[in-house]
Amino acid sequence: MSVEQKRTPVNVFTGFLGSGKTTVILSLLKHLPKDYKICIVKNEFGDVKVDSELARNSNVTGVQEMLNGCMCCVLVGQMKNAILELRDQYNPDRIVIETSGSAFPATIAWQIRELKDQGIYLDSIVTVIDCVNFRGYEDTSPTAAMQAKYTDLILMNKHETVSERDYDTVLDHVYDLNPDTAKIKTFEEGRVGCSVPPDLVFGLDSKLFQLTEKHLLATPEESRHHHDNEVDIIQVFAPRQASPTLTHDSLSTFLTSLPKDDFYRVKGMLRLPSIPSDVCEASPINTYILNYAFGRWEFTPLENEPLEGGDQDVRLTAMLARGSARMGSWADKLGAAFGGEAKGVHVHKHY
Repeated sequence: MSVEQKRTPVNVFTGFLGSGKTTVILSLLKHLPKDYKICIVKNEFGDVKVDSELARNSNVTGVQEMLNGCMCCVLVGQMKNAILELRDQYNPDRIVIETSGSAFPATIAWQIRELKDQGIYLDSIVTVIDCVNFRGYEDTSPTAAMQAKYTDLILMNKHETVSERDYDTVLDHVYDLNPDTAKIKTFEEGRVGCSVPPDLVFGLDSKLFQLTEKHLLATPEESRHHHDNEVDIIQVFAPRQASPTLTHDSLSTFLTSLPKDDFYRVKGMLRLPSIPSDVCEASPINTYILNYAFGRWEFTPLENEPLEGGDQDVRLTAMLARGSARMGSWADKLGAAFGGEAKGVHVHKHY
């Protein structure tokens, strides 16, 4: 590292599928000064660049998306290249990494620490907990439990949607996994999501996952579980039509029918001819981002044509629980519902 080169902090956000990582990050950015330069490295299942489109409408300086694998195993090494490219191209004040929902934070932290001599350092690891669904997947996803155990800060998200009694139960479960780390409720920002003050997340100078501890941390049992399949993927594509054939009502009916124990997420972009004003603002190009998680969903209007997929009416990725029954049948149903082709792929197997 040259004398003139500044040190660039990196903050890692982990949390299981649907916990609200993207929403928390984008809302957090709104509390930063307008001239604050921040870049994001985003790890996504499938190959639909949903969150790049969301970031285009925010004050993010630059985005790198890593697709079709997990940066903690299959894509090891690519993350370091992404961080250095963003640093060299944009000279940001900070880089934020949003992991996939099934990423083990240790491997990611070690990759960051290996960049110390190039001016990159790990500032914090933040875990976002979904208060609605955490008790449903903490036993079936060893990675979700590890994310809660190994972190500098735990953000209790979606707490406003559960009763006080249910929140206390979730909090007890999180305390069982990690009694020492601070647990902070996110606060609501109306329709735009939830957030936390930047001072709570930034400047923590994490001491987790030192390189000298690499051979000590992961127990054989944790490693064995983490290298199992945790998520199955179905990708859906529908070609561009003269006018969108999918309607908000038909889409809502279909999403309501999905069993939330099987379907963790459905994310992507689609065209709709119209949408009720109480659901979201209208898109001038009739194109929306769909974000479905565990039986709840929301739409975000796009103002500009997406960077990719402009020749398609639907580009979606559905994420199902590992080994979900009738995966092929669900692929057929998704294809029929969205008027396109749906194909099951097993892209997230840790090796």
